[in-house]
Amino acid sequence: MTSIFDLFTIANQPDVPRPEADALAKLHGAMEEARGELQQVTETGDMVGKALTRHSSRILHDHSDRSRKTLDAAHAVMDSFRKAQGGNRLLEDFQSYLRDSAERAILTADTLRKRGDIFLSHEAEGCPPVLMYDYEIVMDGADLPLPCNYMLLKIVPPKGVEIEDSKRPFIIIDPRAGHGPGIGGFKADSQVGVALRDGHPVYFVAFRRLPEKGQFLSYVTRAEAAFVREVMRRHPEAPKPVIVGNCQGGWATLLLAATNPDLTGPIVINGAPVATWGGEVGENPMRYTAGVNGGTWIPMMLSDLGGGLFDGAHLVQNFEMLNPARTLFRKYTDLYRDIDKGDERFLEFEKWWGGLFLMTEAEIRWIVEQLFVGNRLVKNEARIEPGRHVDLKAIRAPIIVFASHGDNITPPQQALNWIAETYADVSEIRLRGQRIIYMVHDQVGHLGIFVSSQIANKEHTEVTSTLNTIEALAPNLYEMRIENIEDKDGDKHFTVSFTERTLDDIRGLDDGVSDERPFAAVARASEIQAQAYEMWMRPMLRAMTTDTTAEMGRALHPQRLQRAMMSSKNPAMTPVERIAADVREKRQKAGPGNPFIAAEELVFDMMEQAIDLWRDQRDMMTELMFQSIWSTPWMRVFGRSHEARRTLKNTSELQGLPEVQAALFNIDRGGFVEAVIRMLVLLAENRGGVRRDRLERSSQVLTRDEPFKSLAADRRAMIIHEQTIIASFALDKAVETLPLLLRTEDERQRAASAVQFIAGPIAEMAPRTLEMLQKFRVVLELPAITEDVSTDPLDEEDVSTDPLDDEEEVAAPRRKAAVSRVKAAAVKKRVPVRKGGER
Repeated sequence: MTSIFDLFTIANQPDVPRPEADALAKLHGAMEEARGELQQVTETGDMVGKALTRHSSRILHDHSDRSRKTLDAAHAVMDSFRKAQGGNRLLEDFQSYLRDSAERAILTADTLRKRGDIFLSHEAEGCPPVLMYDYEIVMDGADLPLPCNYMLLKIVPPKGVEIEDSKRPFIIIDPRAGHGPGIGGFKADSQVGVALRDGHPVYFVAFRRLPEKGQFLSYVTRAEAAFVREVMRRHPEAPKPVIVGNCQGGWATLLLAATNPDLTGPIVINGAPVATWGGEVGENPMRYTAGVNGGTWIPMMLSDLGGGLFDGAHLVQNFEMLNPARTLFRKYTDLYRDIDKGDERFLEFEKWWGGLFLMTEAEIRWIVEQLFVGNRLVKNEARIEPGRHVDLKAIRAPIIVFASHGDNITPPQQALNWIAETYADVSEIRLRGQRIIYMVHDQVGHLGIFVSSQIANKEHTEVTSTLNTIEALAPNLYEMRIENIEDKDGDKHFTVSFTERTLDDIRGLDDGVSDERPFAAVARASEIQAQAYEMWMRPMLRAMTTDTTAEMGRALHPQRLQRAMMSSKNPAMTPVERIAADVREKRQKAGPGNPFIAAEELVFDMMEQAIDLWRDQRDMMTELMFQSIWSTPWMRVFGRSHEARRTLKNTSELQGLPEVQAALFNIDRGGFVEAVIRMLVLLAENRGGVRRDRLERSSQVLTRDEPFKSLAADRRAMIIHEQTIIASFALDKAVETLPLLLRTEDERQRAASAVQFIAGPIAEMAPRTLEMLQKFRVVLELPAITEDVSTDPLDEEDVSTDPLDDEEEVAAPRRKAAVSRVKAAAVKKRVPVRKGGER
């Protein structure tokens, strides 16, 4: 530090700050700041330009193609008019169309009347779940010490369906995002139906329309944990239950598993928004809503106007505005066009869509602040209760994530980016004993993930069947792929494979994280707005709001009003039912070749495109406005305090963790079980992926054969975890110490045969897999592999007397060729390979 004498000593002047030097330093600092701001302005300009280009290009191409198709359809309509005119039936077709369209309008109005009656009846009943299955109430959250409006239902299997209590139970958690429960089981081909057909006990977590007084989200999580414990108590011989979370129920499932890591079996997360800042520039406009329309103070104000309750109808309204052409127009024109085909499907869906539920102000505020605006769950900053953080790394159960590129509510980035934000790399996933499997569909929409029969019969069916064996996977990050296979006789089935992935594969689905920086400024502004609202506006609104005004506001909400006004309680709708019944008796449809029918469809298509064009322009302007406001250098400085992401450990820090050191200390300890599992882990890491048939063989050995059968599931998972750490941090020594775990020749032969049985036929092995198997045999002083192990060597009831049947003789040449390739590779790499038991 400079002393007062140094300041005025001429000899020391070059090394001592002077006013001139201070001015130059300030100028240099200002120039560097300006350079940084210019760089940020350039980045903002690039982002705005990219968004503008993507939106404009999509609008241009999509609507140009649709316009061309509309013109082609218009030409076809004109041709049909000419033909009708040439046949002197134009007037007759017009009269037929007028009658047909009027009758369809009456029948459509009657369907809307039915919808209104169903809505009012459903509301009067308290909006019970819309499940198509009978159910029993097992537990009621209102009876718990911290009461909430959730309840546990047991699904009663339909006739002809037999349930095995020893099979793994399924617990399905539906989203509480404005609608009521039941979307996961209101059709036979649904998540509930798939699990029932496979013989699993199925439970459903439902909720009532009104929350309990003073209810917090933490009460819900505690209730769900109590539900899981009750299911485990009812099925003591079954493995831990599978928890399936749909949409908002997905992050609720993560909260449950993170705060109760000892309770759950595999968890399945379908279309759940977790990393809510994620998305691509020029896509996913829903994530910009808070930055343009306002943050947390909006639901706070709506809750105050609702007498302390937030109306889920607001959320449903927002969902409808995402695709207004479909939800506000085309849904009704399709009903009008196809009214003769019946209205059952329309009314079935509308019963669920029109079931509007409420939340407490504390619940909706937590959801908005912690998740959608703050993104705190991903940053490890979310607190479910005072002093109780939610750490996603605490989850020990396997996680299966289902996302879709066609989902405009939860894009794949929001469903998957939390993985890359939570773990340093896949080695951390392995050393923590975690299995994360993700699957990305190409085009199914958000609701289709839960209600589509095709998705239920393919993706959900395969996930359900795979869950029986998924815990046999070595800890890692996998992508699940389902491929259609068509047999020669025309029958179709699916093949499932698991491919090892890295966090870069997750990041590759996104276009980087630089576009997420503006959301930090939005989060900070939202906090300030909420504080200002609480101080200045809340006292006034609460003083003005009464129970009557709150109930009146809910009754007059457009989502309720449009249904109630079309019900039979409206005097204007009284004659509709009678007229519709008369129309059905005397119905006269227009002919299929009527040109006016084609013209009607053309008009509907043109109107739908016009609404879509407005929507696309609105989305473009919303993103451009967001980027222009929140991506500026000044807003980035403003939000810098909220940009911090989770601190991740590097490889050396991970190796220093106590669980890693404990596992490495035990590298030469153990026996037959540890040796077999270690070899399987080494094979999995060497292979890079696994097919389901190999996974099923692995599950057979690890769960149904002794000595593995006697292991508790937790003990087996702990051994797999420990051996995965050993294989990750001490690969060579993991192989070298195998003889210390298998001391007798009989043990070594049985272990090597069991591992080879799981690996499958030699002809289907990759060269490196066969090479690793040969390496095991060299270390264990066993003969080299010369033939397949086609039967389970640990299953005493499954002993084959003839090792080479007809199928084996066909496969023998391929097997010998595979062995020869590995021998050649081994010689090249100077790896000793045995033949006939000799070195």
